[in-house]
Amino acid sequence: MRCVILGSGNIGTDLMIKLLKGTDASGSGTTPLELVALVGIDPDSDGLARAKSLGIDGPHEGPQWILDNADDIDMMFDATSAYVHARHYKEYEEANIIAVDLTPAARGPRVIAAVNLTEHLDAPNTNMVTCGGQATTPMVYAVSRAIDRLPYAEMVSTVASKSAGPGTRQNIDEFTKTTSMALREIGGAETSKAIIILNPAEPPIMMRNTVFAALPEGSDHDAVLESIFAMEKDVQKYVPGYRLKNPPVIEEGPFNTPGGVVPHRAVVLLEVKGAGDYLPPYAGNLDIMTAAAQRVGEAIAYHRADQKAGA
Repeated sequence: MRCVILGSGNIGTDLMIKLLKGTDASGSGTTPLELVALVGIDPDSDGLARAKSLGIDGPHEGPQWILDNADDIDMMFDATSAYVHARHYKEYEEANIIAVDLTPAARGPRVIAAVNLTEHLDAPNTNMVTCGGQATTPMVYAVSRAIDRLPYAEMVSTVASKSAGPGTRQNIDEFTKTTSMALREIGGAETSKAIIILNPAEPPIMMRNTVFAALPEGSDHDAVLESIFAMEKDVQKYVPGYRLKNPPVIEEGPFNTPGGVVPHRAVVLLEVKGAGDYLPPYAGNLDIMTAAAQRVGEAIAYHRADQKAGA
């Protein structure tokens, strides 16, 4: 499928370099995605300059360029900001361009690559939630699938300030709302909370995430831990730098949570080391977002190809 990336900042440029490798998100095969352009609005941006140096078209007319060239585009990855996607997403659909949305606009169904990759392959607009959502929702889901009910889950995502561009900073409110919703809709929690922290430490820290999951009376703790370790391996298939910082633990309470009082809670500490495609490895928050978006885009491409073959 012929695709373009909208947004020539950190996320868009990192995704461009990933797609230009020619391998799929797992690195084990050939990607079905052909990148034809990185589209921005600043003609002097580093991303557009890098695209042109790599032989990729780098127009600076923004969304209008994509709409004007819709006949030659099958898919677009939106790496701008929530308000930009909300303004134009219907136009992409009307132009028959599949949108994979890396902003927290949440105008399409939410997809976490390690959890519900195949549930929305026919959707015209897929939302990739947030970097914190891609990192922590899999672990919330890992806990919920091992117990009867998950009354509450909370995540805290800490990223290096240097890895947070203007788009990320403009979307803090959308980040918390969209991530919290994903913990419920996809992770399986009944109630949830999401927090992001931009850490200015020098040298910059790796992306770190903490997940708290309430465990009701009678929960099988061994099953919870086994499920967490299995999920770590699933995410590592497309984000090799994703790892448990420490072994997950079950803490003894009681704990008074928004979902009620529970006797125990699972605590999961995660670290995400980036592949260093565009920014240094500390920018794992970018890497997990772009790797997940590539994986979803490829899944959509294979699905559409199978549909054509079946027809």
